[in-house]
Amino acid sequence: MSDPRQTSSSPSSSSQPPSARRKVVLITGATRGIGRSIAENLSGDYDLILAASSEKSAEKLRHTHPKAVVFVADLAEVNSLESILGQLSLERLDAVVPCAGVTGHRPVHDTTPEQWQRLFSINLFSVAELVRCLLPALRRAQGSVIAINSGAGHFSGEGFGPYAASKFALRALTDSLREEERGRVRVSSIHPGKVDSDMQREIQSLRGNEYNAERFIRPETIAKAVRFALETSQESMTEEITIRPVQR
Repeated sequence: MSDPRQTSSSPSSSSQPPSARRKVVLITGATRGIGRSIAENLSGDYDLILAASSEKSAEKLRHTHPKAVVFVADLAEVNSLESILGQLSLERLDAVVPCAGVTGHRPVHDTTPEQWQRLFSINLFSVAELVRCLLPALRRAQGSVIAINSGAGHFSGEGFGPYAASKFALRALTDSLREEERGRVRVSSIHPGKVDSDMQREIQSLRGNEYNAERFIRPETIAKAVRFALETSQESMTEEITIRPVQR
């Protein structure tokens, strides 16, 4: 596992007064799809810490976001996250945006224990561990957790069971966290419908459907929703945003 890449202007520094320092946002899943659009949207105004799943993807992020701190973490290896995050030495963190996720659109009878484990490790357990490890830094900054959930966090159906189960559980996690941290950390849950992404292409291919990007939400739209939640004035909290395609 690679060490985090620290820079001379590390976001962990808190020597500047709150009014002068740029806010720091940690994003997972920033190499593609929604996560990539979130990083692009925020990069001009925030200091970014970006998690990559491999050294190869980390190099791409360093090229795209040369001012960001980039580190490698396999989110399926939940027990390794505490050590990896500890190497960032974060005193304050203004937001964490857990965006990394994997699909699991298959019937319950065709889903193995190993597939269930990987699905929940990445879509749920890694988010819980990220939050647990980062809460002290988030509390010091009166920061935000902005979890990228899914429309499947509210609705399930045939072939959606494993994926929806992980997203229902993620919604339960964020609902509980919101009440536990109310007044200290703001917690937002964003539920996109079908988004134009590599994951959506995979889903439509599995279903034998022709892919038409115009039917799906642009990932840039979800990034704007994240910015809205992040920049909601301090006395208020964007608890949940649901964004659906116009076409069903």
